Amino acid sequence: MGRFGWIPLISSLLIVASAAVSLAQESPANHSATAKTSSKSAPKKSSGTFTLVGAGDIVGCSDLSGAQATAKLIDAIPGTVFAAGDLAYQHGTYEEFVKCYGPTWGRFKARTRPTPGNHEYNGATAIGYFRYWDGRAGDPGKGYYSYDLGTWHIVVLNTNCGSKELGGCAEGSPEETWLKQDLAAHPAACTLAYGHHALFSSGLLPKHAEHPELRALWQDLYDAHAEMILAGHEHSYERFAPQNPEGNPDPEHGIREIVVGTGGRSHTPLGYAKPNSEVRDDKTYGVLKLTLSPGKYSWEFIPVPGKTFRDSGEGVCHAQPGSPKN
Repeated sequence: MGRFGWIPLISSLLIVASAAVSLAQESPANHSATAKTSSKSAPKKSSGTFTLVGAGDIVGCSDLSGAQATAKLIDAIPGTVFAAGDLAYQHGTYEEFVKCYGPTWGRFKARTRPTPGNHEYNGATAIGYFRYWDGRAGDPGKGYYSYDLGTWHIVVLNTNCGSKELGGCAEGSPEETWLKQDLAAHPAACTLAYGHHALFSSGLLPKHAEHPELRALWQDLYDAHAEMILAGHEHSYERFAPQNPEGNPDPEHGIREIVVGTGGRSHTPLGYAKPNSEVRDDKTYGVLKLTLSPGKYSWEFIPVPGKTFRDSGEGVCHAQPGSPKN
């Protein structure tokens, strides 16, 4: 080897060593990026997440525009639709359902789980309602039932407690007895309930807004550590902080109630805010979108175009999936 013959050899060794160091530094980063991408694309996280979307007080046959506007919102939201009573005005007849509900929210019939309002019982025993839903609304004459969305147990109440066929809502009534048994059969589930009437509301007329006859049903849901109760009847939006059946704040174990009678029929004014009322609006049609995941949930009120009122938030279940509620 000549005087400078070692220089190319050393240069070659330096290049190889540099490449080896570079690979050693880059490989962990590349591996991490690959793992991160795979984690994002894995269906495990999203497979247990479900959407529940809807409102109450939906369509009056004299003016379909409000219901048409809210129906367009649901067009863009896949998932199960809840229809929280007073679905077709004025009397909830089969003809009104076909003529007025059908062209609006009726296109979601196959994915809707309804509950009856007082207008479905106007002048009859909700005959048109049960005929239209054809088995999707629970047993005719009862109208209460339940279903599951992943780890969530959804209870559909019939809050028309004055109906003779229903037998009231007091402790020991057929519905209350059924509810207690149904909740006991799902001890580890996150629980959500909806019906037409609300126990708590800041509606202008208290006799219309608040329904103490529902307290026994609330008590059963509270004892079972339910997360949320949805209602309509008041044609407005109102969200309450978690509370017990007596209306006392209970951030740890209370039920969050949301009144969402914003389906498009009309607006009714709110009065003075009741205790624990957090957010209110009586001028906006829209739908409530709930995202239900294992052990947690979130909500979002989506207004019709041209309106700016919104509400959103999230919460954690009292019991995580697979563990019994204490």
